[in-house]
Amino acid sequence: MSSAIEDRAQGPLAGRIPVLRVTPAAPDPRWRPSAFAGEVVPFGATVFREGHDRVGAMLVLTSPTGVTTEHRLVSTAPGLDRWETRVALHEQGVWSFVVRGFGDEYATWVHDAGIKIAAGIDVELMFEAGARLLERAHGQKVRPAAAKRRLSRAVKLLRDETAGLDKRLTVLGDPVLRDEFSVRPLATLVSESAVNEILVERARAGVGSWYEFFPRSEGAVRRDDGSWQSGTFRTASARLDAVAAMGFDVVYLPPIHPIGRSFRKGPNNTLDAGPDDPGSPWAIGSADGGHDAVHPDLGTLDDFRAFVARAAALDLEIALDLALQASPDHPWVTEHPEWFTALPDGSIAYAENPPKKYQDIYPINFDNDPEGLYAEVLRIVRHWIATGVKIFRVDNPHTKPLAFWERLIAEVLSVDPDIVFLAEAFTRPAMLQALATVGFQQSYTYFTWRNTKEELEEFLGSLATETADFLRPNLFVNTPDILTEYLQFGGPAAFTVRATIAATAAPTWGVYSGFELFESVARPGAEEAIDNEKYEYKPRDFAAAEASGDSLALYLGILNEARRAHPALGQLRNIHFHRTDDEAVIAYSKHLDAEFTGTGEADTVIVIANVDPHSVRETTVHLDLDELGIEPGARFTVHDLVTGHSWEWGASNYVRLDAFTHPAHVLHVSQRKVATHD
Repeated sequence: MSSAIEDRAQGPLAGRIPVLRVTPAAPDPRWRPSAFAGEVVPFGATVFREGHDRVGAMLVLTSPTGVTTEHRLVSTAPGLDRWETRVALHEQGVWSFVVRGFGDEYATWVHDAGIKIAAGIDVELMFEAGARLLERAHGQKVRPAAAKRRLSRAVKLLRDETAGLDKRLTVLGDPVLRDEFSVRPLATLVSESAVNEILVERARAGVGSWYEFFPRSEGAVRRDDGSWQSGTFRTASARLDAVAAMGFDVVYLPPIHPIGRSFRKGPNNTLDAGPDDPGSPWAIGSADGGHDAVHPDLGTLDDFRAFVARAAALDLEIALDLALQASPDHPWVTEHPEWFTALPDGSIAYAENPPKKYQDIYPINFDNDPEGLYAEVLRIVRHWIATGVKIFRVDNPHTKPLAFWERLIAEVLSVDPDIVFLAEAFTRPAMLQALATVGFQQSYTYFTWRNTKEELEEFLGSLATETADFLRPNLFVNTPDILTEYLQFGGPAAFTVRATIAATAAPTWGVYSGFELFESVARPGAEEAIDNEKYEYKPRDFAAAEASGDSLALYLGILNEARRAHPALGQLRNIHFHRTDDEAVIAYSKHLDAEFTGTGEADTVIVIANVDPHSVRETTVHLDLDELGIEPGARFTVHDLVTGHSWEWGASNYVRLDAFTHPAHVLHVSQRKVATHD
């Protein structure tokens, strides 16, 4: 293979018409960008040439089954020579694409003739040049008969000096000819980009609503002597109906494996666990087995299979935690001590995330026996796939080698491309993004700590643009480890607003059980709930909370119903922020053109939220109607998907959002009207 230096010595890498910065693209050309089935993907390139002649660009797209289609790119930033088109990719697998740049003879003639003829310069010469150009197009076999008839009439008119100047000029603005040359351009100096690829994964890799709960808490009972009887997969199955009723798609379970006894943690991460304290599920492994076993308190492997089947009957998928670490009692510790890090005193290093310490957990050392460890993890993943699990939420992947994940995910997907891996990586941007680049289909993000209007606009905007080619965010609103100050002190309004934004700003979002009950009391000095469920049983009376009105369950159901009903909410890249006169009110829209909705009609949802959970806000929202596909000056009807109210709106609209009663609008543009002009 020749080097880049040798290639440059042999000739230029740029084509006659330069085609540069082709997108979508991963951060490094060694990896592919990705999309999910049904995603509307923007394809683009920078295309230009010397001088003033016009250029065009065409996307040539080949599906995994070999179907090739062509899509004309349009100029989106003329001063920057940027061209773009959008295509919905429905077929799962690897697509290939090139962008062709070319000299656009028709566009060049229309531009030059329009200027010269208006100035009285070379009038007949420009008409004749156009006639000859259209004659050449007429002779091309690719032209349909109707187009050829139109071209013949145009040639005749251009040469008819008795027709009058204005009539002859209509050829330059003929919309039928413009459309014909858009689809089948008269192209010269055609130059192609390199062949690019994009991986399209199944829809669940990019769209879904997640709900997390601990099976051991569902059905847990305190005995008369104060000890606990654990919930089981059988008792936890009863919770699945309520989760499905709220409209969730995925049930995520923390580790379900045996839990070690050594250094077991007690309530709130204390070091003095009692004999009946269940310990942290992430302290995996005991005499009962390791990562391929089920905790005996939860039931058997067959019980777990029945749980997965029950979920499937409710159209729920099970996501299983994959935590590559071990308790001191894990079989690995004695069978494979080389998989851990030994300290100078002969002890094994336990996990730390200062100031947090996890004496009950040993991290894995991936360098002493990488092949043996890889084979074991691959075996474990395939073991759980065989039980019906197709989604893995990976715990702390940023503390393991990047190359390990790239190899593992690629090998798993080579056999079963429907498997989805979610990276729980609250870490530095470089590592978070690299994990997504090498194969993780979804990523936790910094969303939980972005709460102001300014923070949200910057953060959500970057997710939809800067990293959308390779990173898919899962906007979890809380976790067992994360209870932000915003939720601690914001009351029910904070929970409502955070759920609204998470469910509508990105195609994938999630909640951890207890969120719907407004659980907001933190352990002193920590950003996590007191009486943390990681270390104790926590049965909840959801029915009583709903009966008393102290539950967000109904609202979560409304949000998930809106997500299913409106395809615009199933896209990542289509968020657009609108101006408001109040720094505490955020407004954004998700719009999808009619060609992509499958209904024949465009879909537009507008979200307006008061991010100050302690106040009533009154403001004017100024909508960019062009982004909504609405004619300037038009009036239209918006329908609140939460309350059922409707209003007639225009470009600027008064909004009142009471944090204590109704802190957010989720509005569907239900009727578009023609513009009215005074």
